[in-house]
Amino acid sequence: MAGPSTALSPVIAASTHWLARAYPGGDSNTVAHTLAELQARQAVTVAAWLRYPTEVDAALVAIAGPGGSALLDWKAGSEPEDEFADGEGWRTWVDEVVVSWAACLLADPMLARRGVDSVIAAMPVSDPRPRPHARRPGGLPTEFRRLLQPDARDREAAALLRHPDLLEPIAAMHRDTLLYLLDAEQDRTPLAA
Repeated sequence: MAGPSTALSPVIAASTHWLARAYPGGDSNTVAHTLAELQARQAVTVAAWLRYPTEVDAALVAIAGPGGSALLDWKAGSEPEDEFADGEGWRTWVDEVVVSWAACLLADPMLARRGVDSVIAAMPVSDPRPRPHARRPGGLPTEFRRLLQPDARDREAAALLRHPDLLEPIAAMHRDTLLYLLDAEQDRTPLAA
């Protein structure tokens, strides 16, 4: 599992920034904005670790680049006035699949739990790198608490960021692949009448 690979840092940072701008939690100098961004970062981190599960995958995306935010911008209606303007270069590091998967995780608590469990299960026990872990046996991984168990302030700050209807155009882009990866397709199959 790639986990905390530094090669994924630009993808995680840019994808988080995109989500936080597309679904803002308040003005950039407020606590609400920070809380919303923390939730976006946790979802994007899980999604990036699922998308790029090995060190080689992380290194390859660092070399080739993730593709950029153009389609996401169009789908969310948040196209920049000038994507080539100074200060907009971060958009080239946005990963469309990672953002779509993060949107799925933010909108669906059960899927978020499954994603975090998959990330934790895939990390080798003998790996000396830091691992997401619970404070006590059976507890939530503290690194992903805001994603998995947001408190009232977190929910209020991320009202737009966690709204299933608002996230749907982005989440729908690559949801089927995430459901397949997490073996969650059966959870989405309607019951026969």
